[in-house]
Amino acid sequence: MTRNMRIKPHRTLRGRVVLGQLLLGVLLGAAIAVGAALKGVLPLPMTAVGEEGAATSGERQPLYWVAPMDPNYRRDKPGKSPMGMDLVPVYEEPKADTDAGSVAISPTVVQNLGVRVEALEKRSLSPTLTSVGTVSFDEERLVHIHPRLEGWLDKLYLKVEGQRVKKGQPMYELYSPALVSAQEELLIALERQNPRLTEAARARLRALQVPEASIRQIEQQRKILQRVTFTAPQSGIVVNLGVREGFYVVPGTSLFSIAALDQVWVEGEVPEQQAALLKVGQQATMLLDAFPGKVWNGRLDYIYPVLDARFRVVKVRMRFPNADGELKPNMFADVRIQTESAKPVLALPREALIRTGKMDRVVVALDTNTFKSVEVSVGRSDARYFEVLSGLSEGDSVVASGQFLLDSESSRESDFKRLSANESDKQGNSVAAEAASVWVAAKVDEVMADSSELMLTHEAIPEWKMMGMTMLFKLAPEVDLSTLKAGMTVHVQMQKDPEHYFLVTRVHVPDPAGM
Repeated sequence: MTRNMRIKPHRTLRGRVVLGQLLLGVLLGAAIAVGAALKGVLPLPMTAVGEEGAATSGERQPLYWVAPMDPNYRRDKPGKSPMGMDLVPVYEEPKADTDAGSVAISPTVVQNLGVRVEALEKRSLSPTLTSVGTVSFDEERLVHIHPRLEGWLDKLYLKVEGQRVKKGQPMYELYSPALVSAQEELLIALERQNPRLTEAARARLRALQVPEASIRQIEQQRKILQRVTFTAPQSGIVVNLGVREGFYVVPGTSLFSIAALDQVWVEGEVPEQQAALLKVGQQATMLLDAFPGKVWNGRLDYIYPVLDARFRVVKVRMRFPNADGELKPNMFADVRIQTESAKPVLALPREALIRTGKMDRVVVALDTNTFKSVEVSVGRSDARYFEVLSGLSEGDSVVASGQFLLDSESSRESDFKRLSANESDKQGNSVAAEAASVWVAAKVDEVMADSSELMLTHEAIPEWKMMGMTMLFKLAPEVDLSTLKAGMTVHVQMQKDPEHYFLVTRVHVPDPAGM
């Protein structure tokens, strides 16, 4: 009896403990369920990170900080890059984002980078074809002077090449026995008062190019002219002068030529690939070294039907007015022909295209702060736009400014493999891939604005296995030379194509206060 009384309290206590545990489990489960429900309804707090990287509340934390111009430079807290720029925080992307290569950037960073987005639309391109032309005479207004009978040049009024002559001005005086006989026939017809014979004699003199004034003089004076004066048929200048006073000439002798210069021809050449853009009547402009800054306006007058088989070019002819006579034959000129595409095409802003030796690509804005690099194929272009052949569609938004950092970060994740650690050579061996572009510190030795070039002394470039040296670099069109001076220390982004041509695409001038 005593043993049973001791066991009963023990069992009662154990039952109470088990019952309490069950009740506690039920309460905890309900709390968890309520919390999960609230989590899907209540908004999450905004991320706020202090100077030391510590979150002010329970928001998400940056994974790391990177240099704006060198994604390989990573730190676990805020600070300055080697170039003196503020590091940019990088956050973990949502796992639901399955778009390979897309990069999400903070709106503040997007604004600081000066990102400008432009939507693609169809436009009529107006490519400008450039060529080197040669000024020449308008051959349609080049007159060759030949006598129509034999005789002697008793007097020559046009004695030097280049001499200006006006229409109706005397050119030369000719004595010819045949011409004397033709005048005698006219006088005989006049004496006989035979209108038919008179008109026939006049027609013969006109056929021999005797001026009307000389014919009237013969009729009025009833006297033969021993020497007949011949006059210029048009105004111009004397070229190809081949006779002198006293020469005996026969029909077919080339005396000289008279070339009009109030209009000139300019002949140029256009590559075969651009021949389809040419149309007669297109506007053309011309610049000459002899007249800096002056522009001549003309039009495309003729497209030659035969292609040059050696140089694969099409010869074209343009016509330009020359009222003041400044354009002289055999001058060299820079010619631009303004063309227009037959129909609107999908147009990409020139500044949005990133060109490398392997491919062309653009940065597409997927939304306000998500971007991705996309390979594109482009065709014809004008001063502002490229024709898009593939890779983009109408309405796509592309980044036209500040796209280089976005492209660099996107390419690290996309299937371009531009920055991948290994590539395969022709034999299948794994070899290290060479970076398409690099940033390097350099000193500006000379700024050549006329040729868009910089003489730089740069540090060693391990990515390209190059030692530090002084080199001449070409500049991309978007690089502003106005901020650069000799002696400055800068950071430059460089690219090179398979032919080892070096191009500076961006220049960063460090802030001395932030270094």
